[in-house]
Amino acid sequence: MAHGGDGDGVTHDLFTLLSSDDRDFLVRNNGDQVKISTLTGKILGLYFSGSWCGPCRRFTPKLVEVYQELASKGGFEVVFISSDRDEESFDGYLSEMPWLAIPFSDLETRKGLKDLFKVRGIPHLVVIDANGKVSTDQGTKVVTEYGVDGYPFTAEKINLLKEQEEATKKDQSLTSLLVSSSRDYLISGDGNKVSVSELEGKIVGLYFSLQIHKPCTDFTRTLLNFYKNLKEKGENFEIVLISLDYEEEHFKQGIAVPWLALPFKDKNCEKLARYFELQTVPTLVIIGQDGKTLHPNVTELIEEHGVEAYPFSAEKVAELAEIEKARLEAQTLESLLVAEDTDFVIETSGSKVPVSELVGKHILLYFSAHWCPPCRSFLPKLITAYHEIKAKDNAFEIIFISSDRDQSSFDDFFSSMPWLALPFGDPRKTLLQRKFKIQGIPAVVAISPSGKTITTTARKLIQAHGADAFPFTEEHVKHLEDQIEQEAKGWPEKVKSELHAEHELTRTRRHNYECDGCRESGSGWSFYCKECDFDLHPKCALKNNEATNKAKEGYVCDGDVCRKA
Repeated sequence: MAHGGDGDGVTHDLFTLLSSDDRDFLVRNNGDQVKISTLTGKILGLYFSGSWCGPCRRFTPKLVEVYQELASKGGFEVVFISSDRDEESFDGYLSEMPWLAIPFSDLETRKGLKDLFKVRGIPHLVVIDANGKVSTDQGTKVVTEYGVDGYPFTAEKINLLKEQEEATKKDQSLTSLLVSSSRDYLISGDGNKVSVSELEGKIVGLYFSLQIHKPCTDFTRTLLNFYKNLKEKGENFEIVLISLDYEEEHFKQGIAVPWLALPFKDKNCEKLARYFELQTVPTLVIIGQDGKTLHPNVTELIEEHGVEAYPFSAEKVAELAEIEKARLEAQTLESLLVAEDTDFVIETSGSKVPVSELVGKHILLYFSAHWCPPCRSFLPKLITAYHEIKAKDNAFEIIFISSDRDQSSFDDFFSSMPWLALPFGDPRKTLLQRKFKIQGIPAVVAISPSGKTITTTARKLIQAHGADAFPFTEEHVKHLEDQIEQEAKGWPEKVKSELHAEHELTRTRRHNYECDGCRESGSGWSFYCKECDFDLHPKCALKNNEATNKAKEGYVCDGDVCRKA
């Protein structure tokens, strides 16, 4: 047997691979010993996993299901290579597995296999064909996406399945999407079976959801109102839940609604997620009356426009885009921040500041939370930029929009800020998050004195340019970046630094990085060692550097950028 590479083109002898000097067997969860020689000629899955690993615990039942279907045919076996830290955990986890395992006591063989197959994370499934060659080291992905249909897990079989999917898309229908070889029905919340054929001729929403994911439970409430309103109007519309939940309890909570669903853990759930190239949840795919895909995801349309978004035709979507364009043009600070009888923000003292007093100012909406490490890391930089901008233009303010989980966390975090905030738990937060499509924090949205949105990526601009990014307009940022590009030409191509004596650092364009000198984040230019993945801000690389004193003369270093004085 050759030990090399990731197994591509290498023929493995299973006995040499799986045995040790004093062991020629594998074990089952009942203590039985099985000779390694019995695996000869079989397709073998080497399953690297651990009981402490959440993704492993979710993947193992999928692999069990596939194994049980294939093992009866006699040509497939799995061997568990444990990452558990004690024998009790190993035994408990193996008890859930119907296949074989390397004994826990044989640490040397388990470690050798991880090294040989370059296992960098778990769960990891390597499939070896009957001739001892690796079919795929992406077994977890293949099993998750294709299940037993992917067998024997070769590139040829996966390519065939992909070709079949493409052919299916051309002839797509509700039947091809929702019916399987063992099921031609959906289930209702009360457990009744409803034939898929009853949906023919209707507009159908396929609702991909995960009950434990808060954005899904929030959208479900919105979708429920939408659905009821359409039903009251007599519209020919139906929803089918495609639940991605792992626990049946969560699934049951998800179907406590008046629409239909695929059964719990139905094979079509993950198949449809792959088919529609699911990127996020919640997602609501609209299937037209002809069975073809009308829209890949209408969640935002429903949140923004409600029943006015129906029936999601191209003409309707274009009409809504015009409405949204007009809404943006009419946007004011009051339209963003005044909701019903709530027309104020607060100071750290708790005093109320009317939104009307902020009209005509440059405003940053700062989405953040105390529990978020990147938020806490970014805050000092934002505070510095705030004071510098205020010194130049007092018609400037920041409003903190909190994602904190309790009042005390909000109070603690807000007390460190010199600006304003929405009160903790203010419903305007949800509206603003949705409007600006905030997917992660920290995030900073810049609003002009006229109340129009300048940019939703002001955080990145402040990270790169500090206060110089103000007033965050496209024209100003382009001018700033052009200026920096010119100035950077005066910097040396390479520098030596006492902070990284091993190699010279090369002047390099870097999108986002953390400076290994001052530990602050940076963007734009870096003096970089590719070999060591080591970054220094220009200010850190040029400071106290004898080799670059001449280049440094006449420069002022501020923030992430050194400029000519």
